Amino acid sequence: MPKIRTTVTLDEQVLKWVKVRAARMGKGDSEVIEDSLRRDLGFELLERLWSKNQMPEDQALQLAVEAQHSTRPRRRR
Repeated sequence: MPKIRTTVTLDEQVLKWVKVRAARMGKGDSEVIEDSLRRDLGFELLERLWSKNQMPEDQALQLAVEAQHSTRPRRRR
């Protein structure tokens, strides 16, 4: 997956612990931050679910649009 450079502002203590963990694991700071974000955002679970999904992309998109429309308040005419 391609990487994109970005800038984030972190608490000084958080960055300190990122650096400590990176050094202990032999990884770079950005790798530790990305791993933490992926874990916190539930990427592993999503990837497992997506890998088991046999629904074609166009059908999945239609289902997502229908679900989104069903949760929106109806307009008054």
